[in-house]
Amino acid sequence: MTVTVAVVGGGAWGTALANAAAAGQEGEVVLWMRDAAAARDAARARENARYLPGVPLHPRVRPSGEAGDLAGAGAVLLVVPAQTLRGVLGTLRPALRPDATLVICAKGIERGSDAFMTEVAAAVAPGAPLAVLSGPSFAADVARGLPTAVTLAAAEPARAAALAGILSGPALRVYHSGDLRGVEIGGAAKNVLAIACGAVVGRGLGESARAALVARSFAELMRFARACGARSETLMGLSGLGDLVLSASSAQSRNFAFGERLGRGADPGEAAGGKLAEGALTAAGLVALARRHGVEMPVAEAVAALVAGTLRLDDAIAALMRRPLRGEDE
Repeated sequence: MTVTVAVVGGGAWGTALANAAAAGQEGEVVLWMRDAAAARDAARARENARYLPGVPLHPRVRPSGEAGDLAGAGAVLLVVPAQTLRGVLGTLRPALRPDATLVICAKGIERGSDAFMTEVAAAVAPGAPLAVLSGPSFAADVARGLPTAVTLAAAEPARAAALAGILSGPALRVYHSGDLRGVEIGGAAKNVLAIACGAVVGRGLGESARAALVARSFAELMRFARACGARSETLMGLSGLGDLVLSASSAQSRNFAFGERLGRGADPGEAAGGKLAEGALTAAGLVALARRHGVEMPVAEAVAALVAGTLRLDDAIAALMRRPLRGEDE
């Protein structure tokens, strides 16, 4: 069977995307897992019992722990944590087709380098066609067949449209865009800002405060994106406003849940609860990039300080409320 799509990353979102891709096209979908034993278990049980229990794998999804099984894929979805993208792609790159499109599904900014995910991928796999997939989506919703819409961006319109067609299916509608930077900024920054919204809820500050914070967070997101050359209309869409609204309003979001625990008094280590909150790892890089571009992001700065343990939540709230009054469009 022809392998059209491969998914790198056997977590919940990777598994859900593999199922969605298999439902949307006729080729086989390889689901690559770092743990070869887990891949064998998933292949035998036809289920990813660890990360997506109770959801059968689509008949055309083939779990594998072998890098060589990725060789035939024309599109490779990189569904790994942002901070591991460089290492995973570096390991697998020799096994991939040189012309395979690398579809980045990680949402974050690399620690240390302050690099966007497309910059990381371009450094590891120079010359490889790149795309970014992002938007308001929970793995459990897609896995259950609930309607979900996301955005896929690639520099060439024809490539973006073709990939959107391959990945779209009964439960997943994929819109396409040419604004890679805008789509990846929306995914990275909303994780940081969702932590702030969770903290407001955890502190019991009320729905009015959360609504105000979502609006002001989005204003920060727009300022930063424009400074980085992204299109405003991209951030008004699924990968910007849509993703922020979802992540800032649901405890299903790991970033929101992390912030909510901070709001209830947990320290950053306790708030993680053993789970990955990408926004906590991205906050410092986002703030550094914003300063480099001369963009004020007071909410993101407060989150970075909370995560670092250098600012108490009550002090952060007081500082935000004391900021000079200004026009809403400033």
